[in-house]
Amino acid sequence: MNCLFCSIVEGKIPASKVYENDSVIAFDDINPQAPTHVLVIPKTHYENAAELAANDAQTLGELFAVAHKVAGERSLSGYRTVFNTGADAGQTVFHAHLHLLGGRSLNWPPG
Repeated sequence: MNCLFCSIVEGKIPASKVYENDSVIAFDDINPQAPTHVLVIPKTHYENAAELAANDAQTLGELFAVAHKVAGERSLSGYRTVFNTGADAGQTVFHAHLHLLGGRSLNWPPG
């Protein structure tokens, strides 16, 4: 398997880490779409959020808890969390990952 995010978890590719524990890692996105754009990922490989939810709901919940923690550390007054699931939804790295976006007004609907 040749997964970019697995390589980050394994330390083979550097990332600007903002949080890490035994099951989750969070790092700044290299192509930010907002002043704060952090990716929160499970260390175990799941292709997308649906697969993660079906196999490890506890870690799925932990991704949101970590996003909330990072948002607080960055003093965000509001933030958005997004999972893109599948290529048609814009997923480009097929390892489940939650986008934490904030630091500016985020209009709805996006895209």
